[in-house]
Amino acid sequence: MASIEKFLSSTEEQAIVEAIRLAELDTSGEIRVHIENTFKGDVTHRALEVFHMLKMDNTRLRNAVLIYVAVEDKTFAIYGDKGINTVVADNFWDAIKEEILFYFKTGDFKQGLVEGITKAGAALKSYFPYTDDDTNELTNEISKG
Repeated sequence: MASIEKFLSSTEEQAIVEAIRLAELDTSGEIRVHIENTFKGDVTHRALEVFHMLKMDNTRLRNAVLIYVAVEDKTFAIYGDKGINTVVADNFWDAIKEEILFYFKTGDFKQGLVEGITKAGAALKSYFPYTDDDTNELTNEISKG
């Protein structure tokens, strides 16, 4: 049975943190990854709970994106705040989920997350470009629960 301790190596975690840093370079948007073993209920609802728990809904432009992974349940969700959701196409997150799933199916979890982060970052850059007064509002570290 998989667990969050075995899901990613420390080297893979650092690659994901670096992908977040790079994705956020040219945008005011924020991206986080949260990994936990399991949850009860609907994955999208759980992602929203974690989004609020991590205070991701407190960004100035409401343009934060969470990639939530439940390892043992073999499921994940992407949750974007209302600032980004009002400007991307309705199927935008589904396209990113398909990209992540492609890599997850082969067991390449790090690359799946990096690809999802990169694509989310490109959208954030397009709609929320970096300005001189931008600050990194949220940590880039992977949270675990």
